[in-house]
Amino acid sequence: MELGSIIQFLESKNILVTGATGFLAKIFVEKILRTQPNVEKIFLLLRAADKKSAKHRFHDEIISKELFRPLREKWGANLDAFILKKIALVPGDISYEDLGVKDSKLSEEMWGQLDVIVNMAATTNFDERYDIALGINTLGAKNVLNFAKKCAKLKAVLHVSTAYVCGEKEGLILEEPFTMGETLIGASQLDINHEKELVEERLNELQAEGCTEEFITSTMKDMGIQRSRMYGWPNTYVYTKAMGEMLLGQFKENLPLVIIRPTIITSTYKEPFPGWVEGVRTIDSVLIGYGKGKLNFLLGDPESIIDLIPADMVVNTMIAAMVAHASQPCEKIYHAGSSLRNPVKLFHLRDLFFIYFHHNPWIDKHGNTIKVSKVQFLSTIAGFYRYMAICYLLPLKGLQLVNMVFCQYFKNIHMDLNQKITLVKRYVELYKPYLFFKAVFDDMQMEKLRRAARESNVEGDMFSFDPKCIDWEEYIMKTHVPGFIKHVMK
Repeated sequence: MELGSIIQFLESKNILVTGATGFLAKIFVEKILRTQPNVEKIFLLLRAADKKSAKHRFHDEIISKELFRPLREKWGANLDAFILKKIALVPGDISYEDLGVKDSKLSEEMWGQLDVIVNMAATTNFDERYDIALGINTLGAKNVLNFAKKCAKLKAVLHVSTAYVCGEKEGLILEEPFTMGETLIGASQLDINHEKELVEERLNELQAEGCTEEFITSTMKDMGIQRSRMYGWPNTYVYTKAMGEMLLGQFKENLPLVIIRPTIITSTYKEPFPGWVEGVRTIDSVLIGYGKGKLNFLLGDPESIIDLIPADMVVNTMIAAMVAHASQPCEKIYHAGSSLRNPVKLFHLRDLFFIYFHHNPWIDKHGNTIKVSKVQFLSTIAGFYRYMAICYLLPLKGLQLVNMVFCQYFKNIHMDLNQKITLVKRYVELYKPYLFFKAVFDDMQMEKLRRAARESNVEGDMFSFDPKCIDWEEYIMKTHVPGFIKHVMK
């Protein structure tokens, strides 16, 4: 494998980015604009009804973010003119044929000019409605591929998936593609067309019965989880992403296809500045609970490896892989993670969160200082349910009896507590596979890419993606937690 100059490759290129308002996509776009201002054009596919709506989304959800501050500082008053020249907004939706682009001239322009397509559109909700997840994560991937086949001079298709398409496998997870119809239980074949038909039939039934939108949503969510677990995946998200990979591998023909499978993506390590993050990601829900003193325990194996990877390293991986395999018919898969070469364990994260908030306590809205303690682990699911029974279910039963005696006076309190307990149990079932995860992600292919980058001696610092350089204690304490507090908790 050879890797030439990334900056030279990006010059005069036309790139289509789907899922453009997503966390990773914004970092990708900023990186290209900052490092190679001579890129020809970046087409951003935005879910919008028309160009006016797309322009509003671009302003509100992308370019106004602090992430683009270095770009604003660099270009000053000329930024608007630069953006106008380099960014083309494309109203559309990957759930539809031709990506839902209604402007035929714009479609023709892209088919004639695109060099690279980067698909980052996804719904990442673990219990998303099955029809929505199937439409975006699975069939959307095929729609992107079909669009790519119409492009006259396309050099690469890069698809962002997730490392957790492996389900609940244990041991060393290899960078290998799925075969069409593969399941994780080694039994019956998975038929994606049949899944699509099942969804359509069930939706038609529900609508014919006059069901409420709330009931349809609940039914579609349950259907996604049920179908996922039938074939061995723990949730709708990873199941539909795995099916998306299957379709890409089956129908790519001679297109150069690169699939990036990131693990748990965290705040930026270095670029465009350390600590930028958006939204509450997997470990950050723990971070919020810990900092605000609302976390009484941690459910999980303290020795479990939590595979973290900073977002800018994922983006650098994407760009390097895109360049390395351009114009070479292939299907390459890369794990972007740290569990093999620089692992961090759950108990270590707990300790670092405790140290940070012990020395930098959270001040609540009333001005009170929140004191934290080093919370204990519930290291088994059985232990969790015992804890719930003693601390919550028994008081709930008592409240139920009191409620009966006082003629339903405490009905609303009882219903509210019961709903919260049900929700907690649902989330535990959804996240259980990751709280007790017993695998590491092989990165043999990734190491070959890193080696090619080192040997090329070109722009190594600008596009670094080696997790071995991360000092986790320093990164968590001085970059990720302060960044999350600044940009999310505020």
